Amino acid sequence: MESSVINERRKQKRLARERRFRFYGISAIVLAISFLVFFFTDIIRKGYKAFAVTEIRSEIVYSGDAMEIPQLAFQEDVREFVSYSVARMIPSDLERDPSLMGKSVVKWVTASDEVDQYAKGSVTRLDQDEQRMIDDLKRQGRLRLSFNTQFFAGGDSKLAEVAGIFSAVVGSLYVIALTVLFSVPIGVMSALYLQEFAPDNFLTRLIEVNISNLAAIPSIIFGLLGLSIFINFFGVPRSSALAGGLTLALMTLPVIIISTRASLGAVPDSIRHGAYAVGTSKLQMVLHHLLPLSMPGITTGTIIGVARALGETAPLLIVGMMAYIPDVPSGITEAATVLPAQIYTWSSASQRAFVEKTAAGIMVLLVVMLLLNATAIWLRRKYEIKW
Repeated sequence: MESSVINERRKQKRLARERRFRFYGISAIVLAISFLVFFFTDIIRKGYKAFAVTEIRSEIVYSGDAMEIPQLAFQEDVREFVSYSVARMIPSDLERDPSLMGKSVVKWVTASDEVDQYAKGSVTRLDQDEQRMIDDLKRQGRLRLSFNTQFFAGGDSKLAEVAGIFSAVVGSLYVIALTVLFSVPIGVMSALYLQEFAPDNFLTRLIEVNISNLAAIPSIIFGLLGLSIFINFFGVPRSSALAGGLTLALMTLPVIIISTRASLGAVPDSIRHGAYAVGTSKLQMVLHHLLPLSMPGITTGTIIGVARALGETAPLLIVGMMAYIPDVPSGITEAATVLPAQIYTWSSASQRAFVEKTAAGIMVLLVVMLLLNATAIWLRRKYEIKW
């Protein structure tokens, strides 16, 4: 009787511990989801406004390289409400169409960042008279919000209203292409040798341990390594996509090697024995049987490594990819920047309008990274072979 009571108490304690463990697990999941929802909500709330830009309908007189904006219907000057970027476009407009000289054209032009912020309902430094003038423009149909194509088609700018991500996106494509070009062949070949050809000795085990350690060290260490080797020793141009791509290739190598070895190790030994049974050499067995069968895992690991490299900023800061790049780089040796570095630059800008630009850039980067990770999951599920 006494033993049954003791057993019942122990059972109740075990059930209570199980309930507590389940509660802690559910609480942790709910907390993580809450933080994720808060993060996405805050980013979207701040960033969606950057996809629209305020425009003012005005008359532009093409006179040399100057812009003249006459008084409008309500007898108020709107020169101070127009972005300075409009004046910068006058010479290029005249170069494309010299017949514009001396003519006046009514067109929609980009408003200044303060006007843009006021039109979107954000905090602005405009005084009451200026706000009244903008309201009058809106009532007369001379002010509108339109899709901000300049954000996607333009480069960086000191003027927040016309700053874009195109040059940073091109720089990111250069860097990622170079990262894949250098890291994938070296990583796959290294994994093949370590997994199938290298002898099991102290040196091999030491290399394997160091590869695992390299996958876990802070990324800024790879930036210091890239600065020392590629820039200071080999003379690769600083701030170039080549320097960034080589640095990120070093960082991505351990991930590719580990994922490739795991994929090769998942192939059953019966495949190897069957290949040997029909008279293939070890190299033929690896190239014709193991590598094709492990390719889904290799591809998945590569995409995950590339997605991580795409979001890195610290190693690229070390190699100087924080330059002000308004124009698209025409080659891999020219100064370039990447999207994470562009976001970092905007986040440190003093103008309030850059806050929404920063959030919008984060949204674009998150979408790209989510697409890459979704592609990796899709490829793994589609081509995964279960033995």
